[in-house]
Amino acid sequence: MSRYAPPPPARMRNLLALVPLLGTIAVATACTATSDPSDSASPTPAPTTAAAAVDPTGSPSPSASTQATIPTSAFVELPPELQKSPRRATSVEQALPKLCGNEFGTGGRQVTASAAMTVTYKKAGDNEGNTPQGMIHQTIFTFDGDGASAYLGRLRTAVAACPSYSHSGNPATVKTQALPGVGDEALLLTRNWPETSLNGERTGGNATSQIAVARVDNAVTVFDDQGWEGTSGNSTILDRVVRDGAKTLDAWQR
Repeated sequence: MSRYAPPPPARMRNLLALVPLLGTIAVATACTATSDPSDSASPTPAPTTAAAAVDPTGSPSPSASTQATIPTSAFVELPPELQKSPRRATSVEQALPKLCGNEFGTGGRQVTASAAMTVTYKKAGDNEGNTPQGMIHQTIFTFDGDGASAYLGRLRTAVAACPSYSHSGNPATVKTQALPGVGDEALLLTRNWPETSLNGERTGGNATSQIAVARVDNAVTVFDDQGWEGTSGNSTILDRVVRDGAKTLDAWQR
């Protein structure tokens, strides 16, 4: 029996020649499919960071770690015989007095909370139908560290640079003095200006109102006494309110 094997037919030779070529195509296709981004998992989106909102009033935004809440119980309550209407919440921007500029709104980044309330008062014994005598706006700031005493320091400097200002178009003067026996430290500002009628005409007299600022530990409270419709405030009532308010603020912080 002969060991010689005859060569394969031409058709078989062509098929055998295609085998390596088909293997190459399969490998190339597999590589292409592996690297196709449409078949891979979607990439994790980059984390987004929201920009901090800026308070248009200029008040600082306290950090979450130091943010506090000021309850209604921290504010002074007028005795019934002096209360014309119940106290109500007010925006800090509207409650703070303004002289030459924003002297009382300089709390800075150490402010941890702020709130304000307004009460309308009357003279003791007045009938309910009588016109109120005035309103007192009370603002409370709480601070981190030495922020409260630093605020009083800036305020002293600011009001010292403002001995006079324009009050509803009329010249007004400001006198500042210490207010002893109130909190840890306190200031009293007295404003004087020409009194005017409801029509804006000068009456020939002078009107007076006061602002009191007291620090109690890490908190500061500002009282702005405004006489009704531009008339004089009541210094006796304000003095009582300030002293009671400092005690109320002290009790809240204990």
